Amino acid sequence: MHLLVAAIDFGTTYSSWAFAFSHDYDNDPTKVSAKQWNGHESLKGPTSVLIKPDGKTLHSFAFDAEAKYAELIEEDKHKDWYFFKMMLWKQKLNRNLMLEAENGQKLLARTVFALSIKYLKEDLLAVSNDRIADAVLPTEIHWVLTVPAIWNNAAKQFMREAAEEAGIESHMLTIALEPEAASLFCRHLSVEKSGDQLSLASLQAGSQYLVLDAGGGTVDITVHEVTPSGGVKELYKTSGGAWGGTKVNDSFEEFIACLVKKRDVDPDKDTKFVMRVPLTFFTTVKKRLHKDFKKAVKKSSYSNSVSLSSDKLNIDPTVARSFFKESIDSTIEHLKDVLQKRENTGVKAILMVGGFSESKMLKKAVKQTFPTLKMIIPDEAGLAVLKGAVMFGHEPSQIAERISKYTYGVCVHTLFDEKVHPESAKITDTDGKDRCQNFFHKHVIAGQSLKVGEAQAVEIYSIPQNHEAVITVFATESKTPVLVTDPGCRQVGQCSIPMANTEADREVLVRMIFGGTEIDVECTKKATGIVSHFNIDFLSCM
Repeated sequence: MHLLVAAIDFGTTYSSWAFAFSHDYDNDPTKVSAKQWNGHESLKGPTSVLIKPDGKTLHSFAFDAEAKYAELIEEDKHKDWYFFKMMLWKQKLNRNLMLEAENGQKLLARTVFALSIKYLKEDLLAVSNDRIADAVLPTEIHWVLTVPAIWNNAAKQFMREAAEEAGIESHMLTIALEPEAASLFCRHLSVEKSGDQLSLASLQAGSQYLVLDAGGGTVDITVHEVTPSGGVKELYKTSGGAWGGTKVNDSFEEFIACLVKKRDVDPDKDTKFVMRVPLTFFTTVKKRLHKDFKKAVKKSSYSNSVSLSSDKLNIDPTVARSFFKESIDSTIEHLKDVLQKRENTGVKAILMVGGFSESKMLKKAVKQTFPTLKMIIPDEAGLAVLKGAVMFGHEPSQIAERISKYTYGVCVHTLFDEKVHPESAKITDTDGKDRCQNFFHKHVIAGQSLKVGEAQAVEIYSIPQNHEAVITVFATESKTPVLVTDPGCRQVGQCSIPMANTEADREVLVRMIFGGTEIDVECTKKATGIVSHFNIDFLSCM
């Protein structure tokens, strides 16, 4: 039992932390302390990182990083500093990935991530230690790091390794999937403020609901079912895309560019609403583009739908709504596709979490498109994932089953079957038997339900005499791989098992145990009972 569970949400666009002591959790699971961003209304801070010119030392993070970098720019001292405005969903994470800073120079991505996680870790500890008389020992803390569920296993492993570099020991760390964490948090809320006055806690065992986790960068969509114990199991593999709230920001930036660069746009007409433009923006346009912003607005293709009065920009609502179009349209279309699947016909409600779920535009679109489904939107939906991650750290068994995204198997040379195996893979062994080389012997098939912590498909492999016992694991998104050399198949792990040629029984039992987001491969020599373990390394072939 841990004295403290600490969760870090190192998000695609925004980040924060939360924690709960075990005695507080026992009394009230929803009593979770989250970071307060002093002087800011946001529930989270931007994932902005400022590293000193040495490329090794973090200067500041989030709002402080943005403020300091702006100051450096004003003083023309910024050129040697490394400033990163993280957009993690755009990165294909691997051990050798380099991130380009605003100054054009690059740093190893894992270094940037590790420094950021270390900051969040130390900031959390400073606050939590103020709550008790004696400081919490490292062995008394279990850490939880959240990741978008649509991230692949290589990205999740990358985040684990970055956390380890930040000083979090691997055995004290759990990777939590964001929609799962949100589900756990909302399962503990007895009353929710939604149009239908429905709470997730009121759903009985067997009830199915869709989780729409709309954050800043990504939108995760998955389907859960309430288990008899009150936990949840995944019914349909998580999917989604980079359609989060920053897509709206991107559209707005394009709109501003249209005003000052005279791009051709044909907007709809309607009444206007008002937003304030910082005076520094006028100066920036004048300095960078040598234009007067007010004149640029009048001459733009938006002249009939946008006007400027002092520092107030009056924008036609139809134009403003268009900023949301790409994000909302992509999300709605994907929701339709998921809900049309045979596995999801029992869904009765949609749980909306994540900061972008608080958008009135998105809520209205979901409600209008799916009027027969109940909607559940918790207060402070943007913190549901973070607080749920703390709950997950206290009770990981609440997640009972997950759906495998991949097919996993072992490479073997099996007896050749002309009805199954391609002729090109046929070889003849030393005993004169025809075999299929590089056969993909499946243990788990993509889309299969996996009970967390339990072994899947124990298989027995016979190792020929004069051959080393090497178990090589492959993964693919295909449900029907034949050979490990098929397109999309890749090696993700290997284990050599000592075995003497004099051993009569040369059989090895192989089973895969799916616990959390890690996969443990257990190999047992049948003759001796000696067990070998290895974790699948998804970054090994990156």
